[in-house]
Amino acid sequence: MVSAIDFYFDFSSPYGYFAAMRIDALAAKYGRQVEWHPILLGVVFQTTGGAPLPMMPLKGPYALHDFERTARFHGIPFKLPAAFPLPTQGAARAMLWVNNHYGIERAVAFAKAVYTAYFAAGVNIGEPMNVVQIGTDMGLDPQALATGMDSAPVRDQLKAEIKLALARGVFGSPFVIIDGEAFWGFDRVDQIEALLTNGKI
Repeated sequence: MVSAIDFYFDFSSPYGYFAAMRIDALAAKYGRQVEWHPILLGVVFQTTGGAPLPMMPLKGPYALHDFERTARFHGIPFKLPAAFPLPTQGAARAMLWVNNHYGIERAVAFAKAVYTAYFAAGVNIGEPMNVVQIGTDMGLDPQALATGMDSAPVRDQLKAEIKLALARGVFGSPFVIIDGEAFWGFDRVDQIEALLTNGKI
């Protein structure tokens, strides 16, 4: 039995968004499942000393241009949100809560809806009420979601996810681990497919 693909992402990451729109189809092509792991880059940066790309000298203007170019090249709807980057702990905790109560398929659908709302429609997902509205539009109970995403167990669950991610060497978004092989960035898709095809690169 083949192992699942571990997919780590932050909801404020454009490259994470692009990967989220492609990872399931790529995995299915090779008979793999995907384990989705929300993380918080802000916490990761405390370990790596990193910073959001748009805030970095020289890299910032390049990244803003590359987001648009990458989206066009891959045919993925994208518009840089007015509020970018922003805190995504609410969205990450909400996805974990959906997974706990409705299963991975609903959680992945929710994650993709959150990503699309942010990077295609400009919805401020840093506001918990907007995250709850996305869930409501999917048929989730808004009160249960609002309470659940702010609960102590889910907060602890996200902290544990991030701690485990760091222990596995995750330092960015998207970050994919397949059979012990790690890949950082959406531009590693070809290498990921080569590994899935040949079992090695």
